[in-house]
Amino acid sequence: MRLSYLRQQCLELWLSTKGGVGLLIDPQNLGFAMNVEDGFIHHKANKLAVEYIKSDPGVAQIFAEQYLAPLPDMDALLKLPTNSLGYAYADRTILSGFNPHFYASRPLNFSYQKDTRDDPTYMLVRMRQSHDIWHVMTGFGMDVYGEIGLKAFEIAQVGNTAAFIIVLGALVLNIFKSPENLQDLLTHIIIGYQMGRKAKPFLAQKWEENWDKPLAEWRTELNITPYSRSKEKSLNKVELAPQNQHLINA
Repeated sequence: MRLSYLRQQCLELWLSTKGGVGLLIDPQNLGFAMNVEDGFIHHKANKLAVEYIKSDPGVAQIFAEQYLAPLPDMDALLKLPTNSLGYAYADRTILSGFNPHFYASRPLNFSYQKDTRDDPTYMLVRMRQSHDIWHVMTGFGMDVYGEIGLKAFEIAQVGNTAAFIIVLGALVLNIFKSPENLQDLLTHIIIGYQMGRKAKPFLAQKWEENWDKPLAEWRTELNITPYSRSKEKSLNKVELAPQNQHLINA
């Protein structure tokens, strides 16, 4: 048992280091981001985050069930009303050229079995399964800045350790490699975090059982005002006041 535990600790350390260094070199590599998530899956801070979010009854119920949805039928989703969550998800996924079964086809570095009741692992599995739904709900794009905006949303909603590391890494990378883009990055982080603080828990939702519900209705119920360029411009005027711009543009 002790040897097995040490092997797991070493593997997690290797994955988190590999992912962190890899993201500094290639921030668009999704595999490195997943390495960071895998590496911090059993970190103490991540376990504390799980206990915190389970204080919400809806989230606690999802964890108790260890709810996972079947793979989506994209053809069926495209037959739903165009204002539905399912149609928006399928349309966006196909137009972006993403594989809707990507996460399902990439197993965790740690075996996941439902009867283990490993809450941190379940949280990661469920968040990966619904990751692109979170994109649709929040309005964040699937580019680097959209992903960081969504990670900031995750920090506010879940507090998972990997999201902190990825956002921090993005800030460090931009400071040294592309400081001219730092304001854009900070704006996405601020919007994502504020949106996550205001929204009801995403982890409590069984999206896949209500694909036909209008997207606008979902957003209203969960108190989401999606990201938009106009919202970004408004934030730049209010949050990043002119007298403070030198702190970013220096």
